[in-house]
Amino acid sequence: MATIRALATTAIILLVALSTSQIAFALRPSLGVCRASGYLPGKSGNCEKSNDPDCCEDGKQYPQYHCSPPVTASTKAVLTLNSFEKGKDGGGPSECDNAYHSDQEKVVALSTGWFSNMARCGHQIKITANGNSVYAKVVDECDSVHGCDDEHNFEPPCDNNIVDASPAVWDALGLDQNIGMVDITWSEDHTAVVSSLSGSQIKLRADSRRRERNMSDTRILVVFALLQVMCFTIREVSATNTTCHTSGFIHGKGRNCHKGNGLDNCCVAGKRYPQFKCSPPVSAKTPAILAVNRFENGADGAGMTSCDMRFHRNKELVVTLSSGWLRLDGTNRCNKKIRISANGRSVLAKVVDECDSVNGCDDEHDFEPPCRNNVVNGSPGVWKALRLNESTGELKVTWSDV
Repeated sequence: MATIRALATTAIILLVALSTSQIAFALRPSLGVCRASGYLPGKSGNCEKSNDPDCCEDGKQYPQYHCSPPVTASTKAVLTLNSFEKGKDGGGPSECDNAYHSDQEKVVALSTGWFSNMARCGHQIKITANGNSVYAKVVDECDSVHGCDDEHNFEPPCDNNIVDASPAVWDALGLDQNIGMVDITWSEDHTAVVSSLSGSQIKLRADSRRRERNMSDTRILVVFALLQVMCFTIREVSATNTTCHTSGFIHGKGRNCHKGNGLDNCCVAGKRYPQFKCSPPVSAKTPAILAVNRFENGADGAGMTSCDMRFHRNKELVVTLSSGWLRLDGTNRCNKKIRISANGRSVLAKVVDECDSVNGCDDEHDFEPPCRNNVVNGSPGVWKALRLNESTGELKVTWSDV
């Protein structure tokens, strides 16, 4: 133990000895976190719904972003569907050229941070999804700051990672427009810039980039080697307990239990059901059980969802989470999106309610037992997007925060 502590002390001293500028240079590609700059109070109005938009609701708070994630050779984004034709989607002419565009044109709008004060106007970007790629022209901004007014079709501000694309882009990528939202990557097309350089200029740039990469790689190796020693020491000194145990038991009461999803999961009088005030740790691939739930008025015996006090259509991509995951682990996931993966597919869904792991067997909970501590209750829309059979009832999945 003394040897381990000595190694840790040495590692810390060496780590501090590295200059701040060197560490910042080495880790520069991973910097650039973009956080909400404020919130916009919702105001409902005449929202044109031809592409099934997310219309503003009175009083609801919508995040605003003046930034977007860093642009790389493979920038992660969410592709959404938009028509740039006159009279469609309630929008005016495109900001870059003050013109409308046919649904047959391959054009896109970018979130405010990526739009960069019109700096990418007229640029071609390469969009990739499901092994297919297409080039599209940037003609407009997907406003991440303003919204909920007539100019923005009474829709909320865009997320900070949106590529809003015409139907032609979706068709070229072989995507189903009914999905409405797909994970993609995109990059800028530098072909025209490179072709205008002379051979010697290209060689000089390549040599400079190679030297910069080598220096950066060396610094990264040093930093992470030291961090490994420190992490090893921490694991030796103290192990983190991440086990989630039952916090108690609830006694069942049998009553009128709604069985709309065909699941015979009603409380039995006198039976004891476990209660959980925690859930397993959240990771990049959190194992969970996906169950099916309907959020429409009168469906599954449930009331309005607790996060936004409303009902949701079956085709909306919405979920509930076990109590520990919803808020008891220190992170409030209400109205946030999570990524759910199953059978090689993934979908983004919005958290709108709690799958109560503490209370149950009463009228408020449709006389069903408390949820297990590892449940993601998905709408029929989520099951359909993952191409799963609802009649299965339950399925093992993984999920992560977005």
